[in-house]
Amino acid sequence: MQRTALILALLVVGLTVLTQWRAAKNEARAEATHPPIGQILTVDGTRIHAYVEGQGPDLVLIHGSSGNLRDFTYQMVAALSDRYRVIVFDRPGLGYSEATSSTGDSLERQADLLVEAAAQLGSTSPIVMGQSLGGAVALAWAVYHPDAISALVTTSAVSHPWDTGLSTYYTVLSSAPGRWIVIPLLTAFVPDAVINSQVDAIFAPATTPEGYTAHFGPRLTLRRDTMRANALQRAGLLQWIQEQVPLYPTISVPTEIVHGLEDETVGHFIHSVPLAEAIPNAVLTPLETSSHMPQHTHMGDVIDAIDRAATRAGLL
Repeated sequence: MQRTALILALLVVGLTVLTQWRAAKNEARAEATHPPIGQILTVDGTRIHAYVEGQGPDLVLIHGSSGNLRDFTYQMVAALSDRYRVIVFDRPGLGYSEATSSTGDSLERQADLLVEAAAQLGSTSPIVMGQSLGGAVALAWAVYHPDAISALVTTSAVSHPWDTGLSTYYTVLSSAPGRWIVIPLLTAFVPDAVINSQVDAIFAPATTPEGYTAHFGPRLTLRRDTMRANALQRAGLLQWIQEQVPLYPTISVPTEIVHGLEDETVGHFIHSVPLAEAIPNAVLTPLETSSHMPQHTHMGDVIDAIDRAATRAGLL
């Protein structure tokens, strides 16, 4: 009995050591192939990764869940930088930006940090566009910092409560055993083929743009600290959304809302329809698509919305 227990203990220790070693190796590989491409700011003692390109009115782009700023530098920044000074951030806890909370950085906290980061870059009242969970952060920017934004654009944005609860995946990963046991196993052992298939699933039924996965660097998201931060943000998202919904009618800046009618990740009718009703003079542009990534699959429509917002704000 004692011998069996000893063997099991040695196996657990061995697996733990192997897991941590492989996880660290994969993280080092991800950071070597996809290093920071911008500058690291220090905001309230927190590292925030920012990339800036172009000239013109300031435009901030905020990426979604499990993402990083490379989502926008794939094509969109180049398409906008001829007439905007485009500022792209890694949200706190993702990419090369640092998390600040052991229970998940709230939407308000993320907005606080990004508002200050933008100010450090000389941008005190930018146009702000956010996609998916980044859209929820953009909304937090507008409601909690109304004097630090000139126009708002949301794309496939999470904005209102939903009744399906937290997925099993994020329920597990946001739990203590998930954060400290399951996440290291995923970092260590998930193969590239599975990662690539998950990226493809985000774009389905459209195809993943050529070269996107290699540019984006999905293994940056599979780093242990990043997965923990992302899971905790997903776990807290519903509560944070419920807190800011009553504040939407206070948004007074020009607002453009873009959303796929058949989006199965963030439902158009659950989120963007009531959002357009809540924000005075908001303009909703529904897209005949199931895409959750219109910044890539319908980039022209998203850019048109940004240009309309800028024109309505008197910036173009």
